[in-house]
Amino acid sequence: MLRRRHLLRAMPAALPLPALPALALPARAQTEPPWPSRQMRMVIPWPPGQSTDVQGRLMAQWLTERLGQLVVPENRPGAGGQIGTNLVAKAPPDGTTLLAASIGPISFSPLVQRTPYDVEKELAPVASYGLTAFMLLVRPDFPAQDLEAFQRLLRGAPGQRSYASSGVGGAQHLVTALYLARAGLEALHIPFQGSAPAIAALLGGNVDFGFDTPAAALRLVREGKLRALGLTTAAPSRLMPDIPPIAAIGGPADYDIGGWNGLMVPKDTPALIVERLWTEVRDGLATPALRQHFETIAVEVGPRGPTEFLAQLREMWGLFGPLIRQLGIRAE
Repeated sequence: MLRRRHLLRAMPAALPLPALPALALPARAQTEPPWPSRQMRMVIPWPPGQSTDVQGRLMAQWLTERLGQLVVPENRPGAGGQIGTNLVAKAPPDGTTLLAASIGPISFSPLVQRTPYDVEKELAPVASYGLTAFMLLVRPDFPAQDLEAFQRLLRGAPGQRSYASSGVGGAQHLVTALYLARAGLEALHIPFQGSAPAIAALLGGNVDFGFDTPAAALRLVREGKLRALGLTTAAPSRLMPDIPPIAAIGGPADYDIGGWNGLMVPKDTPALIVERLWTEVRDGLATPALRQHFETIAVEVGPRGPTEFLAQLREMWGLFGPLIRQLGIRAE
């Protein structure tokens, strides 16, 4: 019996086996040295509490549990997300440095200024988590009570009403610019250094309106400190059923934009590592617990893998590139 067992163990090495797709085997078994073999970091290019930070920390915790190595969140804010994004772009492609990627520094910044990184040459998409609708926000005492009244008010006083954003060329700025352009409206842009001071300016009456994410402002809406006039996505949100899409209540019919967040790594990170990370993200967002955490901050979960994620990025560049050139938007 013992001799027969030895022969059986030897047979797979001696007999030809059918070829398997490279990704059919776990990445850990095919990379040298085994990955991950040491602590990893999740670079978050925004301050704590911002939507990208919340999502990045949730994913870092999930990956820690799944990969067997600590994934440490590391906030590296500054320059509209460019500092942390550039740090990852220049990091060794060994799978130990991950980027909590977001729409601003990836989709928008390269269109309005020269960034210290080249997204397609220095970063590789792994997965986007889903979409978050931005909300059009005003104070409770703002004279317009609904979107149509809001648009009439702006149309009657071109350029006299003001809006806040997290900075020139950032997500809030360009989401607002797209809305104004398609609605044929004009308003004065007042940029701030981040979402928090932009919301503070709106709350304090220093600006008239603004667009922001549910993670940053939905609590203020629920508490009655701000009023949401509509959502930027054309499809209604089952997570915010009481706030209708702008396109459905008198806004531009073709206005449909949501903010994405996702995971990226340095270019040339081994394909097996990228595939393993994508698999873990996809499987994680299929679990009720992690999905619920994302939905708590109004993320409509719908993960996309590397190929779909890249197509999503290129689609957004194609949408906003002409608008930015038309409006002459350039970062200061």
